Amino acid sequence: METKKIKQQKKKVLLMGKSGAGKSSMRSIIFSNHNAKDVRRLGATIDVDKKRVKFLGNLILDIWDCGGQDAFTETYLTSQKSTIFPDVGVLIYVFDVESPTFPRDLSTYASIVSALSDHSPGARVFTLVHKMDLVASEFRDHVITQKSAQISDHSGRFARSMDIYGTSIWDETLYRAWGGIVNSLIPNLDTVKRGLRTLAQATEAEEVVLFEQATFLTVTRVGSETGDRNPYKDRYERLSNIIKTFRNSLLYVDLLSFPFFLLSKLTYAGAAQTNLTKPAFEEFTIKTRLFNLVIEKLTHNTYVLLVFPPGEVELECTRLNVLAAREDFSRMEQVAEIPDT
Repeated sequence: METKKIKQQKKKVLLMGKSGAGKSSMRSIIFSNHNAKDVRRLGATIDVDKKRVKFLGNLILDIWDCGGQDAFTETYLTSQKSTIFPDVGVLIYVFDVESPTFPRDLSTYASIVSALSDHSPGARVFTLVHKMDLVASEFRDHVITQKSAQISDHSGRFARSMDIYGTSIWDETLYRAWGGIVNSLIPNLDTVKRGLRTLAQATEAEEVVLFEQATFLTVTRVGSETGDRNPYKDRYERLSNIIKTFRNSLLYVDLLSFPFFLLSKLTYAGAAQTNLTKPAFEEFTIKTRLFNLVIEKLTHNTYVLLVFPPGEVELECTRLNVLAAREDFSRMEQVAEIPDT
């Protein structure tokens, strides 16, 4: 497989919305390995909290978490306008689905996207209707449809290209939204996908899914016709949520007495970028009479999941193919480092 050296790309990401909408909580769950219970202790963001996150080695997200109090929002739209809105790659705007002032929230949002249009007309806009767990399940589709229409009406030039997600910190919807956001920013996604197709053909896999190692967000996937017929369309986000929760739970167990009934290998990965004290597994294997499933460390920045035919021979051959593919995928991540600031 021929690959080109990809330069690191920095993307400025604005995370905005009304105070208390849940912006910092979701950021902490995705990028700082907090669980949903822990984020209750987080206080309100004051002014702008900037965080740099390395993603897949060649993508750097400069996340500007903007406090949502009225006084701060006013300064963003006036005295700080020329600082906040230029050079933005993505705006993520978070709405509280049960906000009693939703019409006012929409007006503020309209002012934000207008300023974005003036300073960063090429930016992508994602809006998250958050805390959907507070809405009864039978009404969620109706509520998200209604809110989406209202948001689109206030989105100006971004209305046709924007994406709207209903999210909650308590389920996989948060991973679906953030996976879509980050996926839109990956510069060499086509090259990565071609590599996965080659790996899928070599292993006769029904599905191959690539996850970013720190966040466990889905980077991309390829599948056969059989894999594409799987009726569970949210399975990747569910896996992201489940596997990350499992990985983080290893910190709280006695590893010497842990029942290794599903794990082939378990190590402490001191190179994890977001939290050096978290343990990370090297391989997770499920063997059944119908299929094998393996989640294996592929590169420093990724895990790969493969679903392929059952049998010990097939399992060992897949391990060898993943080992052989590591060099090619690692080459995609060979980039010129830039200093952290």
